[in-house]
Amino acid sequence: MSTSPAPSPNDLPTGLKWGPLAIVAVWLAVMGVLYLLSAQYLKPKPVAVLPGGVLVIPMSRDGHFYATGTVGGKPAQFLVDTGASMVTVSEAFAQQAGLVGGTPTVFKTANGDLQGRVLTDVPVSLGPAQVSGVRVGVGLVGAEPDEALLGQSFLNQFEITLADKQMTLRPKPQ
Repeated sequence: MSTSPAPSPNDLPTGLKWGPLAIVAVWLAVMGVLYLLSAQYLKPKPVAVLPGGVLVIPMSRDGHFYATGTVGGKPAQFLVDTGASMVTVSEAFAQQAGLVGGTPTVFKTANGDLQGRVLTDVPVSLGPAQVSGVRVGVGLVGAEPDEALLGQSFLNQFEITLADKQMTLRPKPQ
């Protein structure tokens, strides 16, 4: 009985050499397109500004409310948190925004105690609405550098209503 030697990779037809690689490349391209489409689909809608300074924040597909604004003049992507007592940013964000000093404190969070500091008289804006003298907590963890919580130290300047998958902020009369 004679045995023939196994074919070397050079003896394989071109389709068998490059076929598996082509399949992987096509799947990578499909996954990349799906990722880009889903990122665009999940992107929060912008805040609408109505006459009288009324802000309308649409609910995101994940059930939260997101809005763009500034803290201490630095752009921030806010997660609106009506249960948070103050606007809160990370230490990295505070350093980039020049938010120094403050009073050392311990934040009581759902995940336990967290060391941080509280600054007063920080300007915070959401769209065209600017509030000065806002208390800002520094110590948010697990967030991207430009993310912040928009809490009651800003929100208490507005009458808040939730209806039809949107949050409406109406400035309180002064």
